[in-house]
Amino acid sequence: MAQAEGGYYVPHQSSWPIIGSVGVTALVVGIALYLEGIGAGPWVLGAGLLITLWMVVGWFGDVVREGLRGLYSDQVDRSLRWGMIFFIFSEVMLFAAFFGALFYARVLSVPWLSGEDPATSRLIWDSVALTWPTAGPANAAMEWRPMGPWPLPTINTLILLTSGVTLTAAHHALKDGNRQKLVGFMWATIALGVLFIGLQAYEYYEAYAHLNLRLETGIYGSTFFMLTGFHGMHVLIGTLMLGVIAVRCMKGHFRPESHFGFEATAWYWHFVDVVWLGLYIFVYIL
Repeated sequence: MAQAEGGYYVPHQSSWPIIGSVGVTALVVGIALYLEGIGAGPWVLGAGLLITLWMVVGWFGDVVREGLRGLYSDQVDRSLRWGMIFFIFSEVMLFAAFFGALFYARVLSVPWLSGEDPATSRLIWDSVALTWPTAGPANAAMEWRPMGPWPLPTINTLILLTSGVTLTAAHHALKDGNRQKLVGFMWATIALGVLFIGLQAYEYYEAYAHLNLRLETGIYGSTFFMLTGFHGMHVLIGTLMLGVIAVRCMKGHFRPESHFGFEATAWYWHFVDVVWLGLYIFVYIL
């Protein structure tokens, strides 16, 4: 299964990387087909999702079992930490691209098309007056309203900030060897994550049902749902990760001096918190 060469853990041959590649590819292709209105889209998307979930459960299960068998040295621990750091950095770049699209549309494109440079704007439209938030000329011929910061986004902000506090309290309990307190704060964090997801789903219902704010509501609608939707997906993934870690805490898998699985999940959750603060400021308030 595995061997140590020169004091460094060498994993056994694994089929999970290629299975994951197939699953993620099918997932992305399925989403593209669905957005294009092609009938096979939902089926390809579903198959990709199932394959990806199978890979995640199987691969992480192998990692957990190998860690419990004591196969990971300090050097492997450092490698895992750097791997998580680079993963979070890639997520930072993903959201940086999304925030960049919002910045470009709001600060550069809309003012330019609205006549900031009259000589240029007349080449595109005559008498166009756009102000943010906008769905395009004549608001894309539809009546709609933007999503304000109160009450749901503000409540969700307080929920995520509180979840960061409870997760930090759980971390301190783990380092103190207090399993009862650790498990309690972990499940409190998970409950807050589930509550956030539920409120965001209700926010989307309000957007569609009462504000007429939809994905096709011009540049504002597309950037709003792109940023908040991808963040919501990350909260969902983070909540699932916290659930797995909570079960492992209940089983006593972590020790005060060795608990990188917990730390990696905590890093991810705090990253999700920070991204939401940026969303709350630049999408809902400004």
